[in-house]
Amino acid sequence: MNVSVVDASAVAAVLFDEPEAAALVAGAGSALVAPTLLRFELASVCATKLRRDPARSTATLARYALLDDLAIELVDPDWDSLPGLADRWSLSAYDAAYLQVALARRAALVTLDARLAAAHDLAARGAEQP
Repeated sequence: MNVSVVDASAVAAVLFDEPEAAALVAGAGSALVAPTLLRFELASVCATKLRRDPARSTATLARYALLDDLAIELVDPDWDSLPGLADRWSLSAYDAAYLQVALARRAALVTLDARLAAAHDLAARGAEQP
């Protein structure tokens, strides 16, 4: 089965109908996986959108509710490995969670974060950080 790990930037683009959404959907595998922190990150994105544009709160909350319709398997990352992985690739612990799940699943990583994408590409090849 073709699996892709999706991060919050990618899912938020799809949920909130950002211009990058179409390309992200096309690049995702048939099964989507993310660490459990995805829900927290998307709630934060939604809260920020509500503060920035209160006039669109009904539409924003409706788009956020679509998260429940997405078939994303939420998994716990290997919590113990996150600090070292974050340090090795100069990532936040949040981004390291997506990287860790993608590497553990030997999956593609769908993200809008260029630094995270580069870390995944190098780590998946077994390369050292430049």
